[in-house]
Amino acid sequence: MGNAKGDGLVSPIQDYLENLHSKYAQLQAGDVASYIPELATANPDWFGICVATTDGQVYEVGDTRQPFTIQSISKPFVYGLALEDRGREAVLKAIGVEPTGDAFNSISLAPETGCPLNPMINAGAIAATSLVAGRSYEDKLKRILSVISLYAGRQLTIDHVVYESERTTGHRNRAIGHMLRNFDILTEDPELALDIYFQQCSICVDCRDLSVIAASLANGGVNPVTGERTVRPELVENILSVMATCGMYNYAGEWMYRVGMPAKSGVAGGILAVLPGQLGIGVFSPPLDARGNSVRGGKVCEELSHDLNLHFLHPPRSAVSVVCSRYNLAAIRSKRRRTASEGQLLDTQGHRVKVYELQGDLRFSAVEVIVREIIKASEALIVAIIDLKRVLYIDPAASRILLKLVRTFAAHGKQLFFTHVQSHPKFRRFLEEAMSFDEDAKVITFPELDPALEWCETQLIVKYGLEHESPRLASLSEHQLCKGLKEADVAYLERLVERERFNSGDLIIRKGEAADKLYFLMRGEVSVLIYLPNGQPKRLSTLSAGMGFGELAVVDGGVRSANVRADRPVECCTLTKEAFEHLEKTHVELKIGLLQNLLRTTAQIAGRLTQEVMALEE
Repeated sequence: MGNAKGDGLVSPIQDYLENLHSKYAQLQAGDVASYIPELATANPDWFGICVATTDGQVYEVGDTRQPFTIQSISKPFVYGLALEDRGREAVLKAIGVEPTGDAFNSISLAPETGCPLNPMINAGAIAATSLVAGRSYEDKLKRILSVISLYAGRQLTIDHVVYESERTTGHRNRAIGHMLRNFDILTEDPELALDIYFQQCSICVDCRDLSVIAASLANGGVNPVTGERTVRPELVENILSVMATCGMYNYAGEWMYRVGMPAKSGVAGGILAVLPGQLGIGVFSPPLDARGNSVRGGKVCEELSHDLNLHFLHPPRSAVSVVCSRYNLAAIRSKRRRTASEGQLLDTQGHRVKVYELQGDLRFSAVEVIVREIIKASEALIVAIIDLKRVLYIDPAASRILLKLVRTFAAHGKQLFFTHVQSHPKFRRFLEEAMSFDEDAKVITFPELDPALEWCETQLIVKYGLEHESPRLASLSEHQLCKGLKEADVAYLERLVERERFNSGDLIIRKGEAADKLYFLMRGEVSVLIYLPNGQPKRLSTLSAGMGFGELAVVDGGVRSANVRADRPVECCTLTKEAFEHLEKTHVELKIGLLQNLLRTTAQIAGRLTQEVMALEE
């Protein structure tokens, strides 16, 4: 998969990585490895950053397709292969798992056992290579290459020029190999294991490969791009454990303190880091520090961890999915009942507004998913709404990414805003501070989702040229409850009804009162409300001229189940329950016509509710 884009919009995450790359491309510290002559030819300006998620999204910037040799980054994966071939107990008898605090090429064995201290130093790695099963030298090498290719998701090859350079100059590794043979850690000619080891270190990869390899471990041993299993799931924790404690050699402790992700480096300039369950990071830059780790790679990983809160000791609280539901305005609308023409427009143009109801904790890995989805959908959108009602926590990294997404939308003439921000005071303050320092950071928020939906509906109605203001009906013949009635019946109905007026804010109907009238709304707007246990009003619907309310009065009587409030000056025609019942004796066709129109309205409401339920279940 490529970078998440839509309608020319660049993901805030991609933008962040590009800024990070630009920042550290200026760093000139460190030296290219020279003890292997062929590595000394690398360009010190090569620099790439890749982040791959456990669902297969890859973000990349810089020299991400520049080939280089894997070197010591091969060690964890060959160790995993040895575990699969020989089993944990057999491997532990030959190779320990204790950190050394020594350099990667130290010549040392554990005094108690005579074994290499861990599989990440050269002594342990050579021993692990010797434990790979195979009927021949060629068979063992082929298996190692095949397994690392599975991790990368493509067929890798060996750089034979680098291999010859390593083989010719690898005298220290030969000394380690013969020492291992002397202590019976190697049971065959050490030259065979050494030659395979030199070739495994010379496998050619690029920065993107590193991120996918790391993401495969983060994904429990399944390559997230190809879907192929690379290692048995129960062995992933063993591989990540030795990477966490030993992967960065005599910098492992400080790395875990500063970065907080299992990692492995190679002297060709690569570093991969794993955030279990979430993502893999690959960085490539040849200049190394005194410990043999990429200078730019270390700085990038540290800043990524800090900025995006990726330390593995800060895992997100569990949630089934960050997106609770997603739908557009054609599927689910506000509580304002629209006219037929408005409804038709929203049916055809409502897909241009999309709502994302989120849940759980919003940290980098969670917000990355939703940002990617919104960016991909953005081409068709005018507005995106992020509802935070069910969100438990928003960390600073997620806050920055969301604000950047707002700015990205605005730069392309689109809008993105939030609802239920008041439930997240830190996020609200962050937005307020951003707006106070940056006039371009205008962020629209709504206390609830319903008014946000209504606002978007109005924007669409205005955009596509419909008259939004509620009309004033001159007579009942224009009312939807009188649709299809004979002219004489409408004239008779005009004589039966009473005219009533209400000021803005007046309660027209009170919950619990006797249901004794049917209301024909002729001018203005009303809202149907209930009051929640906390005393806050909750809108059930808003009606405009041409609509009716109070229909329970003509169905089964009883008492009012909700309040109806005038939102602006209102005029109504009212028909009492007694007058409606009397029509059965005097004007039965009129009564049947009114009932049919009431039934049609009820059916439309039920159909809309069914559509909304189906949209929420998708």
